[in-house]
Amino acid sequence: MSEMDTIIMNTLDITQDKVDYILKRNHAQNKAIEDAVAHILDDVRLNGDAAVLKYTEKFDKVALETLVVSASEIEEGYKSVDGDFIETLTEARDNIENYHRHQISKTWIKDFSPGVRLGQLITPIDRVGLYVPGGKAGYPSTVLMDAVPAKVAGVKSIVLITPPGKDGKVNPYILAAAKIAGVDEIYKVGGAQGVAALAYGTESIKPVNKIVGPGNIYVATAKKQVFGKVDIDMIAGPSEICIIAGSDANPDFIAADLLSQAEHDEMASSMLITWDEKLAHETKKSVYAQMEELSRKDIMKKSIEDNGKIFLVDDIDSAIALSNLIAPEHLEIMVDDPESLLSKITNAGAVFLGSYTPEPIGDYFAGPNHTLPTSGTAKFSSPLGVYDFVKRSSVLHYSKKSLESVKDKVADFAEREGFTSHANAVRRRFND
Repeated sequence: MSEMDTIIMNTLDITQDKVDYILKRNHAQNKAIEDAVAHILDDVRLNGDAAVLKYTEKFDKVALETLVVSASEIEEGYKSVDGDFIETLTEARDNIENYHRHQISKTWIKDFSPGVRLGQLITPIDRVGLYVPGGKAGYPSTVLMDAVPAKVAGVKSIVLITPPGKDGKVNPYILAAAKIAGVDEIYKVGGAQGVAALAYGTESIKPVNKIVGPGNIYVATAKKQVFGKVDIDMIAGPSEICIIAGSDANPDFIAADLLSQAEHDEMASSMLITWDEKLAHETKKSVYAQMEELSRKDIMKKSIEDNGKIFLVDDIDSAIALSNLIAPEHLEIMVDDPESLLSKITNAGAVFLGSYTPEPIGDYFAGPNHTLPTSGTAKFSSPLGVYDFVKRSSVLHYSKKSLESVKDKVADFAEREGFTSHANAVRRRFND
């Protein structure tokens, strides 16, 4: 019987090629999916609502008369949610808002030299589309994590799309979270057809400037294909957790946190890095024991046995080096004084410090965003934030005297690149 892999890695083994091979990271494209998505995008672009409704019936097994979620439907969904959860959603929203307010960038203009003022103009994106997975399950946390930073950034129009259930309704938790977060419009549509509707617009849905939010491989592929027409946040891969832990860590805590990611789907990746062989053994034992008690056992078992890894390394420095090559979506550090290691972490979506900061506190409540880079992309990208919902424009002002002092240099620079009209645009201002 297969089981969670334990991999011994000496210092010399810790290379990017080795990590990518072990984690089966393969960025090859599935041409069949690419072609299917391209067809759907073209159909929606040409045929609007009719195409969206057609694909909704085909994929979501529901025939809708309208894509619009009415104000009365939103209110009905909100009122159907119990008061305790409404209170939790509201407190989570407040935590997310308070955290993201620290990310606000401001317009600035400064004097760089006499007669020269330069700066940066910060303006929010006008209209943003949020993709929230739906259907069988509802993800109100995604609503809050996507909508609240957009609201803090000052986005004027926040549009949410989510697949309907087979009864034609939207999950009430999603509706409640959308109301609490201040979403402006909600539509019953998901999949590649929903991404197309946001990007190109239909009779019911006005096009947006940016699309954010997670989804399956069809949603991710559609986002990739519409990029350029609109902006996107990222191409999300399977969820990941990596835990660095020493001999003092609790194996039951580690196992519970590994399983918290394994239950996402069979492709999720759960990893422990340790230099303590006893901890590795006890963690693996606890993973299988806890799995028997939890409801999504079949998903977790396949995830753990296909993609779960325990890395045994030489020491804590090797553990950090390996983690930085993995560049995990979620990184937990369970050692004494974990904050002392923070300066050595170069690649991670979110870092959870200490044994009492489990990954779910970040998913739902603490405040930092849970939309994070996956599949090693934390080497060059960041969590979703306020900065994703604003644009930066450069601002320049030269007085006549300040331009005159550099005109010959600028004109010469332009001419050396072969752009004589650029040079003329500068010199023309000083022709007597």
